[in-house]
Amino acid sequence: MDDIFVGSLMTSPVTTVSADTPAKDAAALMLEEGISSAVVVDEDNQLAGILTSTDFVAIAADDESAAAFSVADHMTTDVVTTTVQATIEDVADLLIEHGIHHVPVVDDAAGVVGMVTTTDLTAYLAGAVDSESPRAWT
Repeated sequence: MDDIFVGSLMTSPVTTVSADTPAKDAAALMLEEGISSAVVVDEDNQLAGILTSTDFVAIAADDESAAAFSVADHMTTDVVTTTVQATIEDVADLLIEHGIHHVPVVDDAAGVVGMVTTTDLTAYLAGAVDSESPRAWT
């Protein structure tokens, strides 16, 4: 892969929720937006965790009512992240190494600034994304 940078392919802005968001509301938001993850941020937009569709599968498997729990009860807190300066090859390696499908893009000052997913990488490899023009983040 060429030295294509994350900032060229990431999705931005990112759908975020707070840790005290009811899981039912987060699920409704994810369905409404057609996404499979929401980044959990604090009041300063700093990364606190990530909630994915896989987390909701775990909720269903436990036969618990999602309405009774908040995002904090089920989010992943040990989140693998990247920066806008990382190469796509670096991100692909992260996805494979950790067996994940979503990588939040973070900036020390701005907090969460984007998301790179396996779908973004697939679109790039298929030639459906112009890596020369950032989608929203510059």
